[in-house]
Amino acid sequence: MSVDEKTVRRVARLARIKVEEKDVPKLAGELNVILAFVEQLNEVNVDGVEPLTSVVAMDMKKRSDVVTDGHYPKAIVANTQSEDDFFMVPRVIE
Repeated sequence: MSVDEKTVRRVARLARIKVEEKDVPKLAGELNVILAFVEQLNEVNVDGVEPLTSVVAMDMKKRSDVVTDGHYPKAIVANTQSEDDFFMVPRVIE
């Protein structure tokens, strides 16, 4: 795939990036180099290669997804108007 100047202008407009007309040919060349590198990467055989979270083999740290009250609701609402550990706010809808 090759990127021409018309495509550079269109991508810049879609991304809402102001590109000076004098920079369009340079950007077209740079985008073509990037796309050539991506095509080169597509030639690499990655069958059987597992995705990594790090270059060092390790398990991803996960916490259990549990809803709690924070275990200290009294401290959270200590300096507010509250009732039964819930914030009290003024009524805005009648």
